[in-house]
Amino acid sequence: MVHFDDILTPEALATAAIVAGKKQLFQKLGEMAASVYGLPADVVFDRLTERERLGSTGFGGGVAIPHAKIPDLDRVRAIVVLLETPLAFDAVDDAPVDVVFALLSPVDSGAEHLKTLARVSRYLRNEAQITRLRGAGSREALFALLSGNEARDAA
Repeated sequence: MVHFDDILTPEALATAAIVAGKKQLFQKLGEMAASVYGLPADVVFDRLTERERLGSTGFGGGVAIPHAKIPDLDRVRAIVVLLETPLAFDAVDDAPVDVVFALLSPVDSGAEHLKTLARVSRYLRNEAQITRLRGAGSREALFALLSGNEARDAA
């Protein structure tokens, strides 16, 4: 089982988020990165937007993995947002997105960035995993799933 507690904290998660478009989503991700990881919100927003211009990070199956390299970041970090209403995202399958797993990496993290991106994409390819994530009704439940503590916390 893949666990993400090495790149996530419970505060970097949101459920039932409401955004009107990609721009507002990337602003929310920037605000969360500022609050949780002490990163400049505008830099995170700008870098995610720049990366998205290269091609959609809509992964398919209602999932997006926006990612960017951020100056002065000490290690790979993640933010996960479950959207209340799926968002048009220009995904590879044209399906709207409701599960967003954003990756923020240090500028010089070539191999580590790619390995983490591959790890996340493998996890999110599993439809059963996505169904469980969508069913998480709270940040705590979402963190339990992503950190591998769902069996312990289920009791």
